[in-house]
Amino acid sequence: MTGEADLRRDRVPAVRGDLADVVPYGAPQLDVPVRLNTNETALPPPEAFLAELARRIGSLELNRYPDRDAVELRRALAAREGLAPERVWAANGSNEVLLQLMQAYGGPGRSALIFRPGYSMYPELCRTTATQAHTVALSDDGRLTSSQLGDAVARIVAEHDPVITLLANPNNPTGALVDHDMLRALHDAVNGLLVVDEAYIEFAAPGATARPLLDELPRLVVSRTFSKAFRLAGLRLGYLLAPSQVVEDLLTVRLPYHLDAITQLGGIVALEQEAAFLDHRQETADERDRVAHRLAQLDGIDVLPSAANFLLLHARRADLFDRLLERGVLVRDLSSAVGRPGTLRVTVGTPAENDAFLAALSAVLDGRDGRDGRQE
Repeated sequence: MTGEADLRRDRVPAVRGDLADVVPYGAPQLDVPVRLNTNETALPPPEAFLAELARRIGSLELNRYPDRDAVELRRALAAREGLAPERVWAANGSNEVLLQLMQAYGGPGRSALIFRPGYSMYPELCRTTATQAHTVALSDDGRLTSSQLGDAVARIVAEHDPVITLLANPNNPTGALVDHDMLRALHDAVNGLLVVDEAYIEFAAPGATARPLLDELPRLVVSRTFSKAFRLAGLRLGYLLAPSQVVEDLLTVRLPYHLDAITQLGGIVALEQEAAFLDHRQETADERDRVAHRLAQLDGIDVLPSAANFLLLHARRADLFDRLLERGVLVRDLSSAVGRPGTLRVTVGTPAENDAFLAALSAVLDGRDGRDGRQE
């Protein structure tokens, strides 16, 4: 018996049962010529930003802890949005913003409402915070409809009363938008927080954001990021706009000094130079539409309309992801997530990257990769 006890003490304890079979989240990070799988903006930040950030970093006291509540950054964000600073919060990317929301409002005995197809981190956030996830299937083009509100959403609210509802707008991975009337209807259909994840909102048409609804809908939260249109995925900065009570609740779960001094400064400088950061949006939208038009002309490819910086396509070939990768083009395989073989999400890159993707795709579909195009 003593020997068995010693063996047990030498072993790492078993992970929580609900995490035992979980595969760590993450899109492949591969060294290939064309990377179009993580929806970054292909253009680097403006040179003026890098120069100004480098100049001002020298004034930071990096031997001291950063501003624990990122007050100056939140004031700058609040000024941009026309809100009181008490209604703005910032964290390490919008993923941490969402995690903190789940930590504050989710947990054992509580549930969340999510939609499929949707951002693949939503169920992971629920799982890691021991929050029960209830899923509603969107329409084939990724849209929320009135019939879904009156049926699936109403049933889940009646049976489980989710404390938080997560909805991406534009949807990830379809790129579809949810209009204001539908957001109002969804807010009225649920009792908990409605969190509208606007990671890609800067690529959509003006007026698509839920920001104007914040004073109208008392349980609305809007989440944003600097990782996409702001071209600062490497900075790791996200923020939310919400009722002040939500921000107060997040203060109870955030780690001490969770947002480092360089990230806070980077966000402030980026806001000062916002116009230069976002001047690529029309170019990106034009490229998105050009690629979508070319895809629509290819036999065996169906592409969905998108308001974001990516496109979702369905192919008749289930091996398309691998064949593209063999040609040095990395996209995102979402076949399992969407439940349809041959489903790929493609980030809009530079014109040269987009042309390389289209050339590789055409070569595969035309059989110029040495394969016969059979389903696998």
